[in-house]
Amino acid sequence: MKKKVFQEYMGKPTPELEKELKTLKERMVNLKIDLATGKVKSLKEMKEMKKSIAQFETLLNARDGKKQS
Repeated sequence: MKKKVFQEYMGKPTPELEKELKTLKERMVNLKIDLATGKVKSLKEMKEMKKSIAQFETLLNARDGKKQS
């Protein structure tokens, strides 16, 4: 995910981020299935998907940390 797009997500509410994270995880599962069946030739999309999921989880965890303090 590009920096500009990630910065846009930083301003969005938590429920919207959680919804987007769920969508990304579902797409990741579908990519894994496609990889197992031989439909996916390039792993680049999976690598980018993992990175995006990690960025969303980090952002959500940072928000949770601020609420608990």
